[in-house]
Amino acid sequence: MRILYHLPLSPFSRKVRLALAEKRIPFELRLEKVWDRREEFLEMNPAGTVPVLAEENGLTICDSSAICEYLDEAYPDISLYGRTLAERAEVRRLVAWFDLKFGAEVTQNLVYERHLKRSMGRGNPDAAHIRAGYAAIKPHLEHIGWLAESRTWLAGAHISLADFAAAAHLSVLDYANDVDWKYNQPAREWYARIKSRPAFRPLLTERVSGLTPPSHYDDLDF
Repeated sequence: MRILYHLPLSPFSRKVRLALAEKRIPFELRLEKVWDRREEFLEMNPAGTVPVLAEENGLTICDSSAICEYLDEAYPDISLYGRTLAERAEVRRLVAWFDLKFGAEVTQNLVYERHLKRSMGRGNPDAAHIRAGYAAIKPHLEHIGWLAESRTWLAGAHISLADFAAAAHLSVLDYANDVDWKYNQPAREWYARIKSRPAFRPLLTERVSGLTPPSHYDDLDF
C-alpha cells in the first residue's frame, strides 16, 4: 500500500492528503512524530520533515511540493495544476504564496507557537509571534476573498492545488479556532465550498488528542 507519513496539524501533510483524495489515489496514513528523530524515517528523509510519500514500488518522495508535482505527472487524469502554461504558472505562484508567505506569517506564528512548540520540546510560546500571526491573518483573508470574488476558484476557472494549499493552512487554523470568518464573507463562502468536497471529509472527521475544534469546524453549512 502507498503510505503517507504525516502529522495531523501539518498543513503540508494536509495539502498532499487533499491532492491524493481529489485524484482518488488510495493511500494509508502513518503518523510520524518528527521530533522523535526516528532512524528509519531519517533514512527516508534526512530533513526529518513530513510529509513523505512512500510508493508501492519503493519510490520515496519528500517535500509537499515535490510530492504534488509527482502526483500530477504520474496520475494526470485529474490535473490539479491546470493545462495551459499560464494556468500552471498561476497555480504554482499561489501555492508558493500560501506555503511560504501565509505559512510564515500566519500558520507558523499561530499553530506552531500556540499548539506545537511546547509539545515538541522547543520552549514556551512567544507572545510576540502570536500577536503577529493574528495581525497577519486579516489581510490574507482579504486577499483570498478578492481571489474568490474575481475567479471561480482561487487560481482560475477550475479547482486546483492553489485551493487545496490555502485550505490546508486554513483548516489547521480553523481546527485551532484561530480564524474569525467574519473578517471576509467571500473567503468564508469559498472555504465552505471547498470543505464540502468529498476529498475534504476525512480531515473534518479527524480529531487531535488534547485539542477540540470549534463546533463549526465540520459543519458543511458553516
